[in-house]
Amino acid sequence: MNHPLHIDKTSWIGSAISKIESDYQRSADTHLIFLQLPSFPDIDFYFKDESTHPSGSLKHRLARSLFLYAICNGWVHEGTTIVEASSGSTAVSEAYFAKLLGLPFVAVMPKSTSPDKIQAIEFYGGRCHFVNHPAEVYEASHQIAQETGGHFMDQFTFAERATDWRGNNNIAESIFRQMKYENHPVPKWIVTGAGTGGTSATLGRYVRYEQHATQICVVDPENSVFYDFWKNNDPELCSEIGSRVEGIGRPRVEPSFLRTVVDHMIQVPDAGSFAAMLKLTTLLNKRVGGSTGTNFWGVLELAKEMKANGEAGSIVTLICDSGERYMNTYYNEEWLEINGYSEEVSRHQLAINLS
Repeated sequence: MNHPLHIDKTSWIGSAISKIESDYQRSADTHLIFLQLPSFPDIDFYFKDESTHPSGSLKHRLARSLFLYAICNGWVHEGTTIVEASSGSTAVSEAYFAKLLGLPFVAVMPKSTSPDKIQAIEFYGGRCHFVNHPAEVYEASHQIAQETGGHFMDQFTFAERATDWRGNNNIAESIFRQMKYENHPVPKWIVTGAGTGGTSATLGRYVRYEQHATQICVVDPENSVFYDFWKNNDPELCSEIGSRVEGIGRPRVEPSFLRTVVDHMIQVPDAGSFAAMLKLTTLLNKRVGGSTGTNFWGVLELAKEMKANGEAGSIVTLICDSGERYMNTYYNEEWLEINGYSEEVSRHQLAINLS
C-alpha cells in the first residue's frame, strides 16, 4: 500500500536515508579477483566478489537502491512493513536494511529456498512466507502488503529503475575503475545472470553511456524464460517449473529485464552450473554459489569462442554470493543425488578442462 508523503514524516525519512548512507560509507568497494587459466593464455579473467557485502551478496546493492527509491517516493515511512518476493539473496539483503531502519520484513519465497538463506533472513529479524510454486510469490506478496498496510518492494519491477546507471558508484562504474590499470582495461565481455534484470540493465546502459566497446552477456539457467524472451520478444512467456539455481532465472518475463541492453545470451544446464561452481571453488580456493557457477560456465563458453577466433582480451563476471549458503544443497552430494544431478555434474566437471 502506498502512503502519501506528509511533512511530519520528514524527520524519519531524513534519519532513514542517513542510516543507509552511513552503512554505505562503512562498506568498502568489493574486490576484483584476477585469474589466469593456462588453456587461455591470451585472455584475462576477473571476478568481482560481491559476496563481501555486509549482507553477503550482490543483492546488497539492489536492496540499498530499492529502499532509497521507496523512501524518497514516499512509499515507506516509519513502521511500514516491507514485503518482498525473493528466492533468497534479495530477501536477505532487504532484511538487513529493514533491521537497520527498524522496519518489519516479510520474505515471500518458494519452499525450495535453501535453509541457509532462510536462516540468514531470520537472523536479521525477517519472517519467511512460503509458496509452492515460484509464480505464486507475486500474488502472495501483494496480499500480505495489503493485509499489513505495508509496502511490496517488488524488485522484479523496480530493479532496473532504482539504480543510478550513469554512475554514482554503481557496479558498472566500479568494475571499469578497478580495471583501469589492467592489460586489457576495457573488457571484451561482462557476464552476468538475470533474476530481476537490474544488474544487466545497469551494466548495459552504463557501457553505452560511456561508449565502451564491452559487450554484455546474460547467462540463463534451465526453466527460465529470459533466453527465449531475448530471442523472440514474447512478453507472455511462462514456465511451469522454476529455476533450481537460486537468484537467477524466472518463470515469467519480469518488467525489469530489458532485452534491448543485452548483446548475447547463453543457456546453461543446471548440472553445468553446479559443475562450474565446484571447479571455480577449487580455482579460487573460495566457495561460490550456484549462480556464480552459471556465470563461470558462460565465461568459459565466451573464452572458447575468443580463442578460436584468435582474440585477446579480458572477461569480467561476478561472484554473486558465497557457497556457504548452499552447504545443504549444491555442495551436498545427497541433495545432488536426490534431485538427479549427481552423474551429470560429474560428467560436466570432467568436461571442463582448463589445463
